[in-house]
Amino acid sequence: MTMRALFLQAPSFDGYDGGAGARYQMKREVKSFWYPTWLAQPAALVEGSKLIDAPAHDLSFEDIAPEAMRRDLVVLHTSTPSFRQDVRAAEMLKALNPALKIGMIGSKVAVEAEGSLKASDAIDFVCRNEFDFTIKDIADGMDWDRVDGISYRDRNGAIVHNPDRAVLTDMDQLPFVTPVYKRDLVIEKYYGGYLKHPYVSFYTGRGCKSRCTFCLWPQTVGGHNYRVRSIGHVIDEVKYVLGAFPQMKELFFDDDTLTDNTERVEALAVELGKLGVTWSCNAKANVPYRTLKIMRDNGLRLLLVGFESGNQQILHNIKKGMRVEVARQFAKDCRQLGIAVHGTFILGLPGETHETIRETMAFAREVNPHTIQVSLAAPYPGTFLHRQATENGWFDSSGDLLNDDGNQIAQLSYDHLSAGEIFDAVEVFYKSFYFRPSKIASIVGEMVRDGDMMKRRLREGVEFFRFLRDRKEAA
Repeated sequence: MTMRALFLQAPSFDGYDGGAGARYQMKREVKSFWYPTWLAQPAALVEGSKLIDAPAHDLSFEDIAPEAMRRDLVVLHTSTPSFRQDVRAAEMLKALNPALKIGMIGSKVAVEAEGSLKASDAIDFVCRNEFDFTIKDIADGMDWDRVDGISYRDRNGAIVHNPDRAVLTDMDQLPFVTPVYKRDLVIEKYYGGYLKHPYVSFYTGRGCKSRCTFCLWPQTVGGHNYRVRSIGHVIDEVKYVLGAFPQMKELFFDDDTLTDNTERVEALAVELGKLGVTWSCNAKANVPYRTLKIMRDNGLRLLLVGFESGNQQILHNIKKGMRVEVARQFAKDCRQLGIAVHGTFILGLPGETHETIRETMAFAREVNPHTIQVSLAAPYPGTFLHRQATENGWFDSSGDLLNDDGNQIAQLSYDHLSAGEIFDAVEVFYKSFYFRPSKIASIVGEMVRDGDMMKRRLREGVEFFRFLRDRKEAA
C-alpha cells in the first residue's frame, strides 16, 4: 500500500527562500521565492501526496502539523543553511507522532549522508543524488534494504548506506510538476524582482556541463551531463500551464543553463513561439547572436546570466569557462535585440582583491544588465570551492553561511582581503550600480509606463533599503 506522503519545505526565517530552485538559500535584498520544483517532482510520482511550501505561504509549524499527522511519510527538502531548523521541524513532528517516517532530500544530505543522520534520531533516512524514484520506492512500501540511493537507520539503529541509484537518462519518465503546483500551491506567492508576476517555472533538463567551482547543484545532485526532456514533452507541459494558469505572465525555465545546447534551445524556442508564450531562462554569457535572435523572435524576454566577475583571472580560478570580452559582446547583442538581462555577480571568490572588486563593479556598469544580484562567495559542502577553502584555511568563522536572521555571511577571507571588507563591498556594489542617473531614469521610466510596476518597484525599494539597513546592523 502506498504511504500517505507529505512533501515539505519547512517553516524557516521570515522571507527565507530555501527551495531547490534557489541558487543560494537565503533571504534576499528583495523578497523572492522560487518554486519547490525538486519537491514537486517526487510528489508528482506518489499517488495521494501533498506538497507544502511553508516559507512562501507564510505557514508556521502549527499550520502544517495537522496535515503531517494525517501522513505516514514526511519528506523534507533541506540545505546547509536551513539544516538546523529543518532538523528541529523533524524532531517536533516525530514528537507528535513517533511512528511517522521522516526523510530528507537535497544537496546537504546528498554529500553528508552519515553526518546528517547522526544529527538527529528524528531523521529516518536521507537520499543521495537524484531522489525522485528513490522516494517513490519508499512510498510504495519497498523494503529499505532494497532501495538504491538511500542511507538509513536499520532496526538496530545502525546507519546503512545502500548502493547509489543509477542516474536517470530518460527524462521523459518524469511526470509534469505543474499539476502539483495547481493542486497545492498559490502561484501568486512566487515572485522575483526581474520576472513578471505571477510567473511559473519548471525544468526541461538537469545537469550542467560547466565546471564552476562554487556551483552547488551540478556538483552534488544534478551532475555535469546535461540530460534533457524531449521538446514535445516540454511543450505538452507548457500547454498544460497555459490552460491551468491563465493569470501567468511569464514562464521561466529553471535548467542550470538552458542555452548549453544551442540547437535544442533554438528548436524549443520555435515551438514556444507557436504558442505565443512569454518566457525566460538561465543562460551563459556566450550565446551567439543568431541563437539569441531566434529566441527573441519566439517570445524570449529575459535571460538570467551569471557573469560572476569582471576579472579574467578570477573567471579562470573558478573554472567559469568564459572570457570577459565574450561576455561584453553578449551583453551588446542582448541590448541590440531588446532582450533584458538579470546579471548575477559574486564577491570573495579565490583571487579577489580590492582592485578586482572595483574591476567587477565597473564591468557591471559597462554591461549594464537591467537588474543585478550581488552575492557573497558561498562555499557549500560538496563543492570544489568548499574543499579549496578548507585546504587553504580561507574560512573566516564556524562555517555557517547565514546569520540568525537568515542573511548571508561572508565566509571566506584572505591575507590581503578580510571577510568584513568583502561583506561591506556588496552594499558599495549595489549603490554603484543602481544609484546612477541613467539607471534611476530607467527604473522611473519603467514605473511611469506601468502602474503595476510602479507599485512593485516601490515595494521592492522599501525592501532593498531595509536589506541595506539590516546588513549594517549585522556587520
